[in-house]
Amino acid sequence: MLSTHYDLIRKPIITEKTTFLSEQNKYTFRVLPSATKETIKAAIEHIFSVKVKKINVLNVEGKRKRFKGREGCRSDFKKAIVTLEQNYTIDFTGGR
Repeated sequence: MLSTHYDLIRKPIITEKTTFLSEQNKYTFRVLPSATKETIKAAIEHIFSVKVKKINVLNVEGKRKRFKGREGCRSDFKKAIVTLEQNYTIDFTGGR
């Protein structure tokens, strides 16, 4: 089953590290585990109307954590770092 562009890109990852990366025109997204570089590129270009230069994809393993003395594990997920062409940006804050 093919998913739409909006299903493929789960959410942007906004941390201190990714904020510094955005100064280099790199943006980080959480994506479906079945996503490929080609499908991620098509989705980002369609949703944000930008030109993608390069994509790096990482499979992040969930960390083992303790909560109230019980052992648990966070979920695994796939992360995509998208580099945009010059003169293109993505504004997550929605400011004017």
